[in-house]
Amino acid sequence: MTDPTTLPYRPCAGVMLLNAYGHVFVGRRSERKGASEGHGQWWQMPQGGIDKGEAAEDAARRELWEETGVRNATFLAQTEDWLVYDLPPELVGVAWKGKYRGQKQMWYAARFEGTERDIDLKPRPDHKAEFDAWRWVPMGDLPALVVPFKRAVYTAVVAAFAPLGLGVESGSKPVTRHGARENAARR
Repeated sequence: MTDPTTLPYRPCAGVMLLNAYGHVFVGRRSERKGASEGHGQWWQMPQGGIDKGEAAEDAARRELWEETGVRNATFLAQTEDWLVYDLPPELVGVAWKGKYRGQKQMWYAARFEGTERDIDLKPRPDHKAEFDAWRWVPMGDLPALVVPFKRAVYTAVVAAFAPLGLGVESGSKPVTRHGARENAARR
């Protein structure tokens, strides 16, 4: 078995997409063989690998579009440093074809400027669906929704971008929210 400490971290970019009420887009991970999260009903923000020669912000914009169909977003901020997590031992050697020990992630905050009709979970050509449902959640709820080994990163992302959620109508119920219902993927 490969010593995980000898493996590199996979470069990745993620997006905290905020609506007008300061709530954050999360997608429920589709069950996929070899997924880095293992099995479960986990939620996460759009994120994915940075292609060779691609800038991190360009990767974040691409991943946002590929996973959600969203192009109407204004990028507001990024984390100061890369945020890193290690895969649990049972996923090292399985996730990402065994090439990485975890991910180093650059995170971006973006304000959603579109309508919910712009959100489309259908996969883009030559891609598999990342999410099978989506919803808006309060920023502080994020860490509890993600797979346990990503919680420290999500806690750091929330801390970095918390000021962006202030000053919005956080006490109001979003017009675009569908109560407790989740938005299923459009097929």
